[in-house]
Formats: sequence, C-alpha cells, structure tokens
Amino acid sequence: MLTGPVIVGISLAYLLLLFAIAWIGDRRAEQGRSLIANPVTYALSIAVYCTSWTFYGSVGRAASGGVAFLPIYLGPTLMAALSAVVVAKMVRIGRTHRITSIADFISARYGKSSALGGLVTVIAVVGIMPYISLQLKAVSTTFTALVSWHDPSQAHIAVPVLGDTTFFVALALAAFAILFGTRHIDASEHHEGMVLAIAFESMVKLVAFLAVGAFVTFGLFDGFGDIFTRAATDPKLRELFTLPHAGAYGDWVALTVLSMLVVVCLPRQFQVMVVENTDERHVRTAVWLFPAYLFAINLFVLPVAFAGRMLFQGQGVNPDLYMLAVPLSKGAEGLAVLAFLGGLSAAASMVIVETIALATMVCNDLVMPVLLRIRWLNLSGRADLSGLLLSIRRWTIAAVVLLGYAYVRLIGDSYALVTIGLVSFCAAAQFAPALIGGVLWKGATEKGALAGLVMGFLVWAYTLLLPSFARSGWLPAAFVESGMFGMELLKPYALFGLSGLEPVTHSLIWSMMANLGAYVGVSLLTTHSAIERIQAAMFVDVFRPASGERGRSRFWRGTAGIDDLMALSVRFVGRERAERAFAQWAAERGQDLGQMREADADMVGAVERLLAGAIGTASARVMVASVSKGEVVGLDEVMEILDEASQIIAYSQKLEAATAELKAANERLKELDRMKDDFIATVTHELRTPLTSIRSFSEILFDNPSLDEAQRQEFLNIIIKESERLTRLINQVLDMAKIESGTMVWTMEEVEPKALVEDALAATKGLFEDKGVTLEARLEDGLAPLTTDRDKLIQVVINLISNAVKFVETGSGRVEVTLTGTADSIEIAVGDNGPGIPDWARETVFEKFQQVGDTLTNKPQGTGLGLAICRSIVERLGGRIGLDAQLSPGATFRFTIPYQSSCRPH
Repeated sequence: MLTGPVIVGISLAYLLLLFAIAWIGDRRAEQGRSLIANPVTYALSIAVYCTSWTFYGSVGRAASGGVAFLPIYLGPTLMAALSAVVVAKMVRIGRTHRITSIADFISARYGKSSALGGLVTVIAVVGIMPYISLQLKAVSTTFTALVSWHDPSQAHIAVPVLGDTTFFVALALAAFAILFGTRHIDASEHHEGMVLAIAFESMVKLVAFLAVGAFVTFGLFDGFGDIFTRAATDPKLRELFTLPHAGAYGDWVALTVLSMLVVVCLPRQFQVMVVENTDERHVRTAVWLFPAYLFAINLFVLPVAFAGRMLFQGQGVNPDLYMLAVPLSKGAEGLAVLAFLGGLSAAASMVIVETIALATMVCNDLVMPVLLRIRWLNLSGRADLSGLLLSIRRWTIAAVVLLGYAYVRLIGDSYALVTIGLVSFCAAAQFAPALIGGVLWKGATEKGALAGLVMGFLVWAYTLLLPSFARSGWLPAAFVESGMFGMELLKPYALFGLSGLEPVTHSLIWSMMANLGAYVGVSLLTTHSAIERIQAAMFVDVFRPASGERGRSRFWRGTAGIDDLMALSVRFVGRERAERAFAQWAAERGQDLGQMREADADMVGAVERLLAGAIGTASARVMVASVSKGEVVGLDEVMEILDEASQIIAYSQKLEAATAELKAANERLKELDRMKDDFIATVTHELRTPLTSIRSFSEILFDNPSLDEAQRQEFLNIIIKESERLTRLINQVLDMAKIESGTMVWTMEEVEPKALVEDALAATKGLFEDKGVTLEARLEDGLAPLTTDRDKLIQVVINLISNAVKFVETGSGRVEVTLTGTADSIEIAVGDNGPGIPDWARETVFEKFQQVGDTLTNKPQGTGLGLAICRSIVERLGGRIGLDAQLSPGATFRFTIPYQSSCRPH
C-alpha cells in the first residue's frame, strides 16, 4: 500500500539518481569526454518544453475540450520547420557572442542595452513565476492524490510548511539547480551535468506516459478503436470529437501561434536551445526528433482522457489527475508510482532549467548593472568579483523556487494547471518581436524594442495577470465584471468591446498588437546609434562570411592596456580562467603577450566576449569601456555613410523631369557624388603611402635580422611615425563622417580659455622643437569661463597650430598664437610667416578635400579635411572662423567662440 513515507522515499531516491547523473555528466565533461555532444541529447533537452502541464494538464484539457489540447504542440512542430532560419541563427549568434540568456541576447542585439536587458529580466521573472509554481503545485497535488487514494480523509488535511513534502521537493530542486547550474562563473559555458539529467528526465516522462497510455488503451480497453467507439456512444463525450466544441477556430489559431512563439521565447527553452548547444549541426536533427517526441508523448492523451471520463463519471475526480487516478482505480499502484515519477520529472526539469536561466538574467542584467553603478560599494576596488556573481545567482535560484512555493500556498485551487501555464506563455510571447525581429530585420532599434516590450507587458498584465488576482480574491471582482473605473470598454476580458474570446486569446491579440505596433512604429521613427547598427548587421547577417566577429574590419579609436584588461578579466572570471583565455588568444594569432603593452581591437573584443559570458554583454561593454579610451567603429558604418550620397542621387534621377528646384538639387547631389569619389581616391592614396612605408621597412627588418642597432632603431622610428600618421588620417575621416551624420557626441563643460589654449600648446610642443620653429603666445588673463566642448575646441586649436608649423620654413619659422576676449565671446588667432594662402584658394580653403601648398613644393600630406573639421566644430559650437586678409607673408586663421556654447544642428 502506498503511504506518505514510501512516496517520499521513492521521490528522494529519484532525485538522488538525478544528482548522480548530473555529477557523472560534469565529471566526463571535465575529462574531455562529453556525454551531451550528440543530437539526440540536444533534442531530448529541448523536450523540457513538456512540463507537468503536458504530463497532467493536457489530459485534463482533453477531458473537457477534446482535441483543444493540440495547438500547444502543433505550434512547436510548425516552428521546427523554421529552425533553419530562426533557431540556427540564434545558435550561431549565441556561440559567437557568448550569450548567457534571452535577456542577454536581446540586450546585445540592440546596442548592448542594459535597460533592455533589465526590462526583459523583470518581465521574465513576473511572467514565469506562476509557471514555476504550476510545477510545484503539480507535485503537491499528485503526491496528495497518491497518499489519499485509499484514505480520502487525508486529502483535506491542512499540512504545515515544514510538513509539506512539496516544500522539501522545492528545496531539493533548488539545491540541484545551485550545484549543477552555478558551478562556473561563465554562464555561457555548458552545464553538461544539468543537460544530461534533463535529457534523462525527458526519457522518464516519455516512458511513464507511454506506459500509462498503453495500460489504458490496451489493458483496460481493446485498442484505440474500442475506446473511441465507446466514447462516441456517450452524447457528452461525442461532442469532444468535433472542432467547434474543442474551441472556436480563432482560439485554435491563437494558441497555435502562441506556442510557436514560446518554444523559442521561454527562458528555459532559449537556455537549452541556444546557450547549452554544443554543435550547430544538432539543430538539423532536432528539427524532426523534437516533433517526433511531441507526437509520442501526446499519443495517448485522448485515450486516457476518455477513459477517465467514462470510469469516474459523477465521482468528481479532477481530470488533471487521470494519469494517476486510472491506474490507482485498477490497483496498478506500481504504474501509478511510475506516472508520479514521470510527472515529477516533467516538473523538476522545468524548475531546474528555468531557475538557472532566471538566476543568470537577474544577476547579469538586473543586479550587477545596478551594483556596478553604486559608487559607495566600491566594487571597482575589489580584486575578485567571481564569488559575488556566483552568490547572487545561487541566492536568486533559492528565492525564485521559494517564491514559487509561496505562490502555490496562496493560490490554492483557483486555477487549473493549463490555465496557469497559458498565462505565463502569453507573458513569454512578449519577447517574440524583439527576439525574432532582431535576427530578421536590421531596421529594428533599441527604442522600438523597449516600446514594444513595455506596451505588450502592460497590456498582458491588465488583461491576464490582474484578472487572475481578482479571480483569486486578491483584487475586487468588480474589476473583471465592470472594468477599471466602472468603464465597460476597459473590461480586461473584453477590452474595447472585443468579446466572445477565451481570456488567453483575447490577451494575446491585444498585447501582441500593442507590442508589435510599438516595436515597428518606433523603430521606423528612430535611428540607430553606431553600436546598434553594428550589432544589427552582425546578428541579421550572422551567416555571411564577413559577419563574424573576426571577419569584420574595425577601427579601434583609442587605447587599452593589456595589464588593465587582464586585471579586469581576473576580477570577474578569476585568474586561472582569465590567463587561459589570454594565452589562447595569443596562441591563435601567434602573438607574444609579454611584448604587448597596448591592446588592439581584436583583443578588446575578445575580452568583452569573455566578460559577457560572466556578466552579460551590456555590463561587459560598460566594464571594458571603464579601462579603455576610445571606441570600436565598424567599417560598414563608415561605408554606409559614404554611400548615402549615391543613394540620394539614384533617387533624384528618377525625378529629373520635375521642377527647377529638383534639378538644382540633382546638380548638388552630383557634386556630392564627385566629392565622394574624390574623397575615396584621396583617402586611398593617403592610406597607401604610410602603409607602403610600414610594410617596406618591416620587410627590411624581417629579412635582415643582423642590421646594426642604430639603423634598426631608425627604421622602427619611421614605422612608428607612419603608424601615427595613419591613425591621424583615419581619425579625421571618422570625425568628418560623424559630424556630417549627426552622430558626433558633444560634451559641454565649463572651461578656462587660457588653460585650454595652453593645453593645446603643450600638446604641440614637440612639433616646434622638431622643426626649430619659434612660438609667440599672447594669452589674455582673467577671461570668463566658457561653457563648451573642451576636447573638440582643443582639437581645433591643435589643428590650426599644426598647419601653421607644417607650412613654415625649418629653423626660421615663426608661429604666433593670441587669445583675447570681448563681452560675449573669446577670439583665438593662429598666424605664421609661411608662404600664405593664394588669392584663388582663400574662398575654398575650408572646403573638404581642398589642400593648398607652396607652388614650388609638392602637395602637402593629409586628406584635406583638417580645416573643414575645424569649421564644422566651430560653427556647431555657435562660433565663426575665417582667414585674415594677407597683408604680409604668412597666413592668420581667426575664430570666435561664445561664452555659452550650444551644439547647433548641421
């Protein structure tokens, strides 16, 4: 006879078996002999989709709605056909960018936005919490059904928390998730033990369901034909064979679409499909094996449901318990225990994977971004934060499981299993536009994703979550019956008069309309930032050969020390993991880290990906930026800016027959196209020159290792200077592109005018010494402070001084810098005794690509963008710049800046 202690003992033994399987899986992984690196295990891990809802709830839904349970499994089957487009892309992106969760994925896609990652995490925790409680409720209910079958009085005894078996099951599942889900700081690394245990549980629940189904179909009845024939003789059961009684067609379509979305949007599904994937090729097997699994586990749903209806007619047995009640009623206690273990497997696998996924999201996308911004915590001063990260994840797992248990104690019997599951399904579906749209549409923006998620979540909460509180007695019933403020149009189950639908269908329609509408609309009305544009291209074009992280050309504008990056990595992933990652990076590229002081763009990207595995992409970007100066800008972005003129020309040519204004515009666009061609030709030439020098002298050094030290130092000095020249050229190109595209960042601050000019003079001191040029500086004291962009203004002064030094004679040159003030502005002038500016060039000297030099000398080095950049900066800051009349040899450039600058539009 089944008693409470017997069931508890069996349950604990089963959980210990899961611990053993997970331990073996982790041990084999550490030995390099993975047990999960095969497509069958991958497909079985995806079957975590089949929770206690599937094991018990599908039968319960079929008992009242016939084939109404099918849409929940038709959707994933249809989505499997799209796996090559959607899931395969996600898997490739996840492996490339070391994605740790669905929140991390969405955050990384939209410019590594910490706000977006935090929002996704909040929605996931709020929306999925009822689903976790569903699993614990299933365990509690089925345990009570087992122990009270022969003693019905036990079913109504109130059990204290410390005497509740479900409480201890919850603790055991939390312990399992903590032990096998938070062993490594890098959340993007595979939890092989956990995945192996989940795959084993998928087999247990499948075998258990098939065993009960076969017992009912072929033991109690004479096959499928017999059971369906008998059911057809009952008028009430006969109604379940027809679709209209299985639910309206609209509900069928809605639930099918809903299940299509959530099979990739549920945090646990994303965890096993993307984060835990060990080989992209496994997706191809899962495309047919996972639907086959769904077919098998649902094969006997209708027979068990019909059998329960016929056997327990009028007895008040809960249809959700037919999987246990039918074997128990026939004395098959062993089979009932197997069914209980199948349901326990279904619940345990979901709780374990879901809590690990949520803990990673809460830690990386909610808690850590906040903690890193609280200065008084001084986390930046701690040498090792890996222990803190693991503690946050472990406590989160415990908190989530216990909150789920508390929800079970509070909600009681107000909802069936399927109803609770559908509420969470609808919440998870809100991730679909941002997630799926993010890998298919480059035009989606961070603001669009934020707007869509906020709108969808608010509508879901109003139409499903709050009504569930009202039905449970936590809110006034009038909220559901009369609507907010008594307004009929605001009834949560008939919003704006849309009635006649199931609550989940109604909520799905309104929430997805709001979500998708805001996502698309706001994306079309807003523009990408530079990082958004890069991430969008990398995600959407992930299968293109050049879209991988290593295959993209990038400009690294700034500096980052190797030691700083190493120290940063050690803080978050530990010294052993950091040193191993750095050594691997160097070995793959044949680099000697001991000889490197500054990191290149490739290394900075590698460190950011390393940290992303521990703290998420958004936090990783912030932390890398904290120890580096500059940014990474994609070459695709630069070329897109350059191509805009051609695109406008192509459009204007179609309107050539229009008005004179259009013709004038067309001429201007042609001029832009010519200037673009000149720009490309000039930049190509100017880039080739230093590159040729660098390559030539590098080859000499390589081919002649015996060169004497003096000559070697001379060649290395040339290489360094040419590299610096190359950097200046690239910086000028990028600055002009940013100014013209409106993406330049302007930082206004209070500046002392004299100190600003003195800083510029200090920065150019080497130029005067190298060329033997005399400097005369007359700087007025006591001028009022400026409110302006200090760095941009210094750039203007340095550019003018550098030009002056470049055009004067070596040894006899003289440059004069003056600073004066008026009532509302300051004036800075830079003059020299060089050859001056010819009359024909005085009007064009500030144009792009225009260079003026002595007619007896060659064309000066540079792109011809320096003065154009100066003019753009000065005018954006509200000032004016010009060239004095040439009264004597030399040239004098003069500009004014108001004391209160503001960034003016181009």
